[in-house]
Amino acid sequence: MAIADPMDRSSSNAGQYVELGDEGALRLDSGTELPRFGVAYQTYGTLNADKSNAVLVCHALTGDQHAANTHPITGKLGWWEVMIGPGRPLDTDRYFIISSNVLGGCMGSTGPKEINPETGEPWALSFPVITIGDMVRAQARLLDHLGIDQLFCVIGGSMGGMQALQWASAYPERVFASVPIASAARHSAQNIAFGEVGRQAIMADRNWHGGEYHAHATTPHAGLAVARMAAHITYLSEAALHRKFGRKLQDRDSITFGFDADFQVESYLRHQGSTFVDRFDANSYLFITRAMDYFDMAVEHDGSLPAAFHKTPVRFCVISFTSDWLFPTADSREVVKALNAEAANVSFVEVETDKGHDAFLLDEPEFHKTLVGFLNGAADKRGLKKP
Repeated sequence: MAIADPMDRSSSNAGQYVELGDEGALRLDSGTELPRFGVAYQTYGTLNADKSNAVLVCHALTGDQHAANTHPITGKLGWWEVMIGPGRPLDTDRYFIISSNVLGGCMGSTGPKEINPETGEPWALSFPVITIGDMVRAQARLLDHLGIDQLFCVIGGSMGGMQALQWASAYPERVFASVPIASAARHSAQNIAFGEVGRQAIMADRNWHGGEYHAHATTPHAGLAVARMAAHITYLSEAALHRKFGRKLQDRDSITFGFDADFQVESYLRHQGSTFVDRFDANSYLFITRAMDYFDMAVEHDGSLPAAFHKTPVRFCVISFTSDWLFPTADSREVVKALNAEAANVSFVEVETDKGHDAFLLDEPEFHKTLVGFLNGAADKRGLKKP
């Protein structure tokens, strides 16, 4: 299989892909091994001569590698277009940005929708259950392939923030700076509960067929749409929902006394659900939400979160948002407290906003200013030249 040149920009929408495993199987936390696995990724900017300006962008649950280019399925701008590009916080005139689809994803990296080489059929539920740690190990293999020994920075929001923390814990020598945003060192009981609602919605769809829906030439669209609708509510704040919709009616002057989308907020959620099913795989949703559920850095270190960052050389910038009730500021403070216990180099900022968890995806000036200040300081320490 041909491996794309990491500096090739000829097919930015299609992205780049590499099959890994020649250097050994990828051992997963479950004890299973993947002899070979693929990683789909995108790059933006130019890798400098000593490969010291690489920034790994880690995506959230429903994201993918298309962080700053037109998405090949939806035709929309990348999910972090506001952040990545010349003159933007992740300045592509200064940094080489790498964004990969996580292991278990559905945009090219090995996951349940891809073909199991032993059967010639999609993995479906025979795909091994994965963890955030497994995702990070696969990313480390990608960096090995690209010849990058140390990242200048690893950054991400939500599940991406979990990966940023895991990177700093598992590979401290390979990370100069880590920026976990709107995230946590473990998934809360509330978040596990929301994930279970989504999974049950998918598995209750008659078209799920025990995960073998590909063999039946169908898709559990209804269940996946409901899962997306339920999750999307958690990404917003009550203030944001009220500001956008309130109790406004949708294309009508009075209620219908029925179950159509009378209210604008209902129509909005139905739209979110229906468009999501066109780009995301239902089984991937099951596996990735489960990986988030299993994430608990303290458990991995005998119940001690500070031990996860013992004598860490990594520089941290932890960011939270006041109206985020999915990953509230208390979760970020727990991480900061653990880092302080290890005398780590850590900055912490709580950004005041009413935009909820999704604030990290939006044009939030205080957030962007904070990130630019931290990155500039870290780049000066790292000796990266200004553009």
